[in-house]
Amino acid sequence: MRKIIVLGGPTASGKSSIALNWAEKQDGEIVNADSMQIYRELNILTACPSDEDIGKVPHHLYRYLKGDDACSAERWRELARNFIDDIWARNKTPIVVGGTGLYLKALVYGLSNVPEIDENIRANIRNEINEYGSQNAHKKLLELDPVMAKRLSEGDSQRIGRALEVILSTGQSLAEWQLAPSTGGLIDEDVEIHRHILSRYRAELYERCNLRFEKMIHDEGALNEVRELMALNYPKNIAVMKSLGVPQIIDYLEGNISLKETIVLAQTATRQFSKRQMTWFRNQFSDWENIKL
Repeated sequence: MRKIIVLGGPTASGKSSIALNWAEKQDGEIVNADSMQIYRELNILTACPSDEDIGKVPHHLYRYLKGDDACSAERWRELARNFIDDIWARNKTPIVVGGTGLYLKALVYGLSNVPEIDENIRANIRNEINEYGSQNAHKKLLELDPVMAKRLSEGDSQRIGRALEVILSTGQSLAEWQLAPSTGGLIDEDVEIHRHILSRYRAELYERCNLRFEKMIHDEGALNEVRELMALNYPKNIAVMKSLGVPQIIDYLEGNISLKETIVLAQTATRQFSKRQMTWFRNQFSDWENIKL
């Protein structure tokens, strides 16, 4: 029987080192399930695996897409399955690791079977969001699909775009499609799935978040990484431009706040994000094995 190991957990919890250890012991290869580590422009701020670690075992789907190339849970699942199937074909063990719970849920349990989206509609929506902003798109969504609009914040451009393309392509709210049974998950296949969630005591996790960001700023070159990202002139409302630490560093580089303020604000945002992750994993994956460090 084919075997797969899935490891989720909040940011800065230490998932990557554990996955590396497992891969070395079990002849495995690592597949990324983090929605920001998939982008090639952010290596430092997303804490991508080091070149040394990548040299020890194969890593897949890290720094894989350009920052302006949107990646939904459905698209990630398709990309991940290609790598997972290839790893199985070589009699290796895929180890899927990341903090994006929706990606892990899509892989293990599947997704609602939303019909094919019209590519012209998708392209038009993305162009409109890039040109006029997510707030304008949110107003349009409020008119067409108030149920989904009320679920999404005005700044969530990726999910707003997804909700718009579904309602315009299918005439039915994404909320209704999400009520349909999920399909395409590993759970429905002849696969031995080992499901784990990594957790730490909150105070320790918050301290790890704080220390890691300071190290990124002072020792690892995060400021230059964001300078290079800004030089690409990506729209500020796309996912890669809203990655943890990026908005705060942009404010600093544009002269709006001090470096000390930048660090404090980014650390706060990271801690808040890790708290949301822990809550999500606890609610969605309550039956997964909990690894407490």
